[in-house]
Amino acid sequence: MAKDRTKFVCGECGYECGKWMGRCPSCGSWNTLVETAVLEPVGGRTLSTGSHAVTLASVEERDADRISTGIAELDRVLGGGIVAGSTVLIGGDPGIGKSTLLMQAAGNLVSSGPVLYVSGEESKPQLKLRASRCGVDGNLLVMTETGMAAIEAEAERIKPIALIIDSIQTMVNAEVTSAAGSVTQIREATAVLARIAKVQGCAVFIVGHVTKDGSIAGPRILEHMVDTVLYFEGDRHDSFRILRSIKNRFGSTNEIGIFEMCGDGMAEVSDPSHLFVSGSSSTGCCVTCIMEGNRPIIVEIQSLLTSTIFSNPRRMAAGMDNNRLMLLLAVLERRAGVRISDKDVYTNAVGGIRVDDRGADLAILLAVVGSALDRRLPERTAVIGEVSLTGEIRSVSRLSARMGEFVRRGYTRIIVPHSAGLNGVKGVEAIPIRSIKEAIKELI
Repeated sequence: MAKDRTKFVCGECGYECGKWMGRCPSCGSWNTLVETAVLEPVGGRTLSTGSHAVTLASVEERDADRISTGIAELDRVLGGGIVAGSTVLIGGDPGIGKSTLLMQAAGNLVSSGPVLYVSGEESKPQLKLRASRCGVDGNLLVMTETGMAAIEAEAERIKPIALIIDSIQTMVNAEVTSAAGSVTQIREATAVLARIAKVQGCAVFIVGHVTKDGSIAGPRILEHMVDTVLYFEGDRHDSFRILRSIKNRFGSTNEIGIFEMCGDGMAEVSDPSHLFVSGSSSTGCCVTCIMEGNRPIIVEIQSLLTSTIFSNPRRMAAGMDNNRLMLLLAVLERRAGVRISDKDVYTNAVGGIRVDDRGADLAILLAVVGSALDRRLPERTAVIGEVSLTGEIRSVSRLSARMGEFVRRGYTRIIVPHSAGLNGVKGVEAIPIRSIKEAIKELI
């Protein structure tokens, strides 16, 4: 016998309580608590006694076996390929290219073993159309199903090396009475998929929808249940896409993969530096190099200053942290004497890339100064350096790799921090500076 009861679950964070409340006590969201029926066995829980503790020394140490997806940019973000028995969650805006990328990866993986692509949103003819457009091998196994029991049974029969679920919001566990896409259904369906991955040793890719604020729809625990979380970024009206790792138990979370949406699918961009530089020598432009994992990428920072008619001037940043911009502007005015308190400041990272590297601080400030004084920076000149609150230019990590990328792209003069102790790089003139004042005097 089972006793029926209900509970209320927050659709944003997964918080559970016994009664309805207008506001979730955990995340503060309003009207997100949904009543959910729960079946709980009467008589308490049964504890498993089948496992035993072992010493760490007795555990065999071995590297994770990886399988290449045939897409180098995807392998880079995953840490070198997919790991058998891992679960990967990939999210992004509608139309960004999640299903297309996974279809291409599935087509490449077919050569290594059976691959099962399960769709709860499209029919088999629709999957066939996309596969034909992407040039996917006809041996790929496809299934249109939303029931987790049927999917688990088919995975047990086929024993694929990779299982792709598109999308988790359409999957339904018959043992749960709530509707598809609810917090409970998403959590239970993901638990079944994680069990399939661990028991059968196949890699599971899960497509997740995103909410209006950009986070994956469903409970936050969803991201904790999987091994890897990937986000597709980019403007759906632009052809370029950035795949970023948010969580990865088998690799770095600093790597990004860059793709271009083409007529026949997602094309890899192996040399992305040219994408984020406009090539313009206008005022308010400055070039720097940021590190995304092990990859140096040259980016251009643009700035525009206008006279304000308000008592509080505006500070807006696209592609970078707005709070970091305001901090740097305060350093510029206090330590370098450049008055910008009566002007609106707008900054932008070319190409839509997100710049979080502190090594771009100096480039941001010099772009602002160039716009304020209406001066152009010398051509084929770039800058690297973190700016401290004292106005000092601090060294950054992987400086030699950044310099090498500048040399490869044809830059001849590089402003670098004096504390880096760089003895010079063949083919480029390295100019060491100590403070923001020196940098402005040298270039502007």
